[in-house]
Amino acid sequence: VQLQASGGGLVQPGGSLRLSCFGSGLSVEYWSIGWFRQAPGKGREVVSCMDASGRFTHYADSVKGRFTISRDTAKNTVHLQMNSLEPEDTAVYYCARTKPPPYCTRDGDWGQGTLVTVSS
Repeated sequence: VQLQASGGGLVQPGGSLRLSCFGSGLSVEYWSIGWFRQAPGKGREVVSCMDASGRFTHYADSVKGRFTISRDTAKNTVHLQMNSLEPEDTAVYYCARTKPPPYCTRDGDWGQGTLVTVSS
């Protein structure tokens, strides 16, 4: 059972990226799923999470209004749409099962992350 993050890359400030989190052996519609990130030299922090119903979400203050979490149950995937990216968003992004919003505490194993670099 693993959640695999993908979709990272290099983007200029002000640009957009969409990350994907695919559930391998886990149905994302039955669990709260969250996105986390770890910037160079910093600890891992929660970015956003969504509950199992898909109706309730939580965002870190630093990304509110810029990032949107969503899911596609047909593809067993949770997305993180990131707009108006800033250099401070540079980090390795991970997804994992979590406690429901607003807590978003990690409640499952870490999968492989995906690197997002925001730079001109």
